[in-house]
Amino acid sequence: MPPLHKKTMQQSITEYLHTHGYDRFNLKAVFFDMDGVLFNSMPYHAEAWHQVMKKFGMNLSREEAYMHEGRTGAGTINIVSLRDRGYEATRTEIEEIYAEKSRLFNLNPPAEPMPGAWDLLCKVKADGLQRVIVTGSGQLSLLDRLNTHFPEMFTRELMVTAYDVKYGKPNPEPYLMALQKAGVSPHEAIVVENAPLGVQAAVAAGLYTVAVNTGPLPPSVLLNEGANILFPSMQAFADEWHNFLSCVAQN
Repeated sequence: MPPLHKKTMQQSITEYLHTHGYDRFNLKAVFFDMDGVLFNSMPYHAEAWHQVMKKFGMNLSREEAYMHEGRTGAGTINIVSLRDRGYEATRTEIEEIYAEKSRLFNLNPPAEPMPGAWDLLCKVKADGLQRVIVTGSGQLSLLDRLNTHFPEMFTRELMVTAYDVKYGKPNPEPYLMALQKAGVSPHEAIVVENAPLGVQAAVAAGLYTVAVNTGPLPPSVLLNEGANILFPSMQAFADEWHNFLSCVAQN
């Protein structure tokens, strides 16, 4: 077997179907993470996490922030607090730290759409597939922001956000909820993720997972979490979309 990063699309699809006991794909929906997939916002998040933890006497490097991407804010704060201070943060501390992290993040200009995201969404929509957002974000203006940059691509009914789940990524709950909202089975959807925890959640939900490595992490980090295939960017996956569909149809 070739190395994971050399695996062809056809091989990855065949292996997925065999592993999960499906005869074929019947693709009906594509589940999209948001930060780092649709928007190039992760550098802002990483810097804000780094600065706020330093302000509160803890340490979270910018690179490590990418490893926590997709986790709830409280979850990230408690992991760092346990490591650096030996105890979990109080609810008041969590609220204060996260509010300051949000303030620092919002000092930045609005994040630009990820190159290739619009191209891929247009192709997915043209092929008659549902588009579902699955994000750990809790931004109140999320749908407005999506409609501004990606008009007529998403609806509130087909979104899973921090307000909808109890556990969040890496727990499979967000993707299991996405399956329920879209009314599809795991072999009828795929996931597009850029974060290790997001990949872990999607794989745990039994979904074929496309990793797009839009950040600074080594490709092995995403593949080791179980991503079925990896592309170096959203544009690279958009360019290969029709080849991917052809491979799906061959199974």
